[in-house]
Amino acid sequence: MTQVHATVQAVTERIRSRSDKLRSAYLEQTSSTKQNQPRRNRLSCTNFAHAVAAASSNDKLTLHQERAPNLGIVSAYNEMLSAHQPFERFPDIIKSAAREVGATALYAGGVPAMCDGVTQGRPGMELSLFSRDVIAQSTAVALSHDVFDSVIYLGTCDKIVPGLLMGALGYGHLPAIFAPAGPMTSGLPNSDKAIARQKFAEGKISREELLKSECASYHGPGTCTFYGTANSNQMLMEVLGLHLPGSAFINPGNELRDTLTHAAAVRALEISATGPDYTPVAELVSEKSICNAIVGLLATGGSTNHTMHIIAIARCAGLLVNWTDFNDLSAVVPSLTSIYPNGQADVNQFHAAGGMAVVISQLLRGGLLHNDVKTVIGEGLERYCSDPQMNENTLTWKPSNGESSDTSIIANLSKPFSASGGIALLEGNLGRAVIKTSAVKTEHLRVSAPARVFTSQAEFLDAFDADELNGDLVAVVVNQGPRANGMPELHKLTPALGILQDKGFKVALVTDGRMSGASGKVPAAIHVSPECSNNGPLALVRTGDIIELDAESGTLNAQVDPEDWRNRDPSSNPASDTNDGRLLFASMRNCVSTAETGALTLFNPELNTL
Repeated sequence: MTQVHATVQAVTERIRSRSDKLRSAYLEQTSSTKQNQPRRNRLSCTNFAHAVAAASSNDKLTLHQERAPNLGIVSAYNEMLSAHQPFERFPDIIKSAAREVGATALYAGGVPAMCDGVTQGRPGMELSLFSRDVIAQSTAVALSHDVFDSVIYLGTCDKIVPGLLMGALGYGHLPAIFAPAGPMTSGLPNSDKAIARQKFAEGKISREELLKSECASYHGPGTCTFYGTANSNQMLMEVLGLHLPGSAFINPGNELRDTLTHAAAVRALEISATGPDYTPVAELVSEKSICNAIVGLLATGGSTNHTMHIIAIARCAGLLVNWTDFNDLSAVVPSLTSIYPNGQADVNQFHAAGGMAVVISQLLRGGLLHNDVKTVIGEGLERYCSDPQMNENTLTWKPSNGESSDTSIIANLSKPFSASGGIALLEGNLGRAVIKTSAVKTEHLRVSAPARVFTSQAEFLDAFDADELNGDLVAVVVNQGPRANGMPELHKLTPALGILQDKGFKVALVTDGRMSGASGKVPAAIHVSPECSNNGPLALVRTGDIIELDAESGTLNAQVDPEDWRNRDPSSNPASDTNDGRLLFASMRNCVSTAETGALTLFNPELNTL
């Protein structure tokens, strides 16, 4: 196997060194809870009776014998999310698989799962990011009964998978396998959907025509087919070794999808403390696997949300990661995929071109991934250079040749789409921010233009509709960070900004809010930290200031006289004019950490204590 790239090794060592005490304390805590017999054996008779009272008669017999492992199921099933609707069937598949090997499986609990696609631009979006930590806490509640020897997690979309993994790491002594539902089949091409949205913003098509376009794109069970946060999640679970290999992008409702779910349940039992291959999740999420996750994100142009989620996941495993780590890796990790919004292909076409097996193969060949990591199927990430298939009703894995069948979708390492990764760090007198560059044309990577300050998406769109924004422009949307209002995604800005760019204006967005995996062709400096509500300098910007965003040099500055800058008072933080559940999350806004430390509310990562 190729030697690990020097920068990858250096960043990994840097993470290990800065995390040493915290990681050691975390591993000591998790190892102290291991036991080599079913965990339910330690319950009192009353506790035990409560735990199994509603089980079937046959399952009760197995549970009472106190020998076989018991598999917990934690699910984000609901009917609102197309990606999670298929999970309705999964518990029965998992329970059947457990019984076939003489074990049991119980539905441990459900976690909330909201759809950012439904809440975009709506009050509910202010709850979206915080829902990740609620999911982590809900996972802990589900596992608090201490009757499970291994856990299978059912989740796919934006905050759900990171939240489930963060919760799983809170029970790091338990093995964990993630079973996705897969993407919906291809509908209207994503590029056509984007054109329809822009035409609607220009008043060229009606709401009825726009709705027809949207329903042709989002048309059935499964994840949305563009490469946003949900599908970036699935890439991460493969690179982290928490899926069975090749599980990420198999469509719901077919034989292979169901067979993979069945096999995941069996494997989850095999890696329990009572099985032959005990593999606690605490050992899977290490400094090497976290570095692999960042490399995978960069190589595929994945969601900017993961510049927070990976940091939060790492922190729950006692590991400290920052945006400099992302930036240093981005300098040496090439862009290997062209998937919408970074290209025209959808994730089904990506999978058909070779998918994750090819991406992992290429990155391993270049020494850009650590191969010597633990996974749910054993030692070595090279095990994920294979594709699942059915062979006479039997699940097998076929080794990939590591070559793309369509280099317009997956490039080979020798000829990447770009020599650097799709996400970069910006620094300057406005703070630190991230930018997704993979979908931005070279001529748009540097913008110097007057600021126009807005306090909300609605305020920007009102100005756009009033035809006030015809000219070079840096839209500065303030007070959108986690402390201010939960850090909503600002997708409603995308069509209007795209129209202005298409008119030939130099256009950029700067905000302490989010754009996520749908960040597109307009350069956007997002997650600006510290945020406005935490005395961040972005709150000092005034309309008319010249803002310079340069993704090539990695700078973000307001060109303002230093004395004038020092004498400015920060802009006020407007109160929300709605409740819609927002008041219930006030305590989370009051204690949330910075975007660069994961926007965490579970504990204070700045204190570096568990």
